[in-house]
Amino acid sequence: MLAGKRKYHFLVAAIIVLLDRVSKWLVATNISLHDSLSVVPGFFRITHVENPGAAFGLFSDASPTLTIAMLVVFSVVALLVIGLLLWKNSLAMNMTGVGLSLILGGAIGNLWDRLLTGHVVDFLDFFVDGYHWPAFNVADSAIVIGAVMLIAEILFAKQPARERSHALNRHTL
Repeated sequence: MLAGKRKYHFLVAAIIVLLDRVSKWLVATNISLHDSLSVVPGFFRITHVENPGAAFGLFSDASPTLTIAMLVVFSVVALLVIGLLLWKNSLAMNMTGVGLSLILGGAIGNLWDRLLTGHVVDFLDFFVDGYHWPAFNVADSAIVIGAVMLIAEILFAKQPARERSHALNRHTL
């Protein structure tokens, strides 16, 4: 039974890696570096960018060798921790498991790029009223969505029935 649920968590991560790899390949092979394709004028375009830093261009001005080394080490540690959490706690398909799966898939996708090329292909490019969000990719999106899911689970998790009944009894006395 446990192995049955676990495979779905790792399947979600694998689908994210596949979507990330295919989308980056399509952009890199069809759009020249720094060129754009307007999708929704004034709001969204696909722009081929190579990011040597972290998500959303963080650390892109730091020493490339040090940045890549730090990001690879951080990614490997994160992958080990998330993989272990998924392995040990995959009793059900819940928000925590799906969130961890999204983060795992995104981290693998970006780590793959860093190890092969030393940079990540970013291409989702949004801007509104003169504000421009740094370009990002499918892996970045999965990591952020997974993190939001984990935070929501922590903030809005239902209390176990015993705690609810104890809290109710305190308020009715």
